[in-house]
Amino acid sequence: MRTAMKISAMKNIYLQLFTSFMKIGAFTFGGGWAMIPLIEREVVDKHKWISREEFIDELAVAQSLPGILAVNISVLVGNKLRGVKGSLAAALGTILPSFVIILLIAMFFVRIYDNPVVASIFKGIRPAVVALIVAPVLSTAKSAHLNRWTFIIPIVVALAIWLCGVSPIWCIILGGLGGYIYYVLTHNASIESKKKGGEQC
Repeated sequence: MRTAMKISAMKNIYLQLFTSFMKIGAFTFGGGWAMIPLIEREVVDKHKWISREEFIDELAVAQSLPGILAVNISVLVGNKLRGVKGSLAAALGTILPSFVIILLIAMFFVRIYDNPVVASIFKGIRPAVVALIVAPVLSTAKSAHLNRWTFIIPIVVALAIWLCGVSPIWCIILGGLGGYIYYVLTHNASIESKKKGGEQC
């Protein structure tokens, strides 16, 4: 009886992963960052598959890796829940709607491209996409608990990329290296503090 219930629960989680990410993939315009609020709402707020802090960490990893941001996140979330099979279910749910829609557009869009109604629809979608991209940037900054010192980092990186033409790859590498150095320094300082506390006792 318990075995049957476990199998049913596993099948259910695969279906939930697939349908949740399929909904995200089907109803999000703008891709990438525009998908972040929906993904966060589904995996953190609704299903509580991961914590908000874990979501921020996975978002950082997904952004640092090559490939589509939404697919990378879906793979990470699926892997955390059910390993490789979970990753496949989540990734397939994310990719399938886009694949079908792009296939239909490739087949029929050429015929309706000059249609004034279609042109008007896309003009209306553009500002909405901008808002969908800006919103997750602000919410992510809030969730990351940036203080007055760490707030300087994204500003410097954005200016370096925009004004100086620095490659984002170097920014990612330097960010990871800086984080590692910070961890080593704080970890060593913590060990020294504990040693001094033990000696005083």
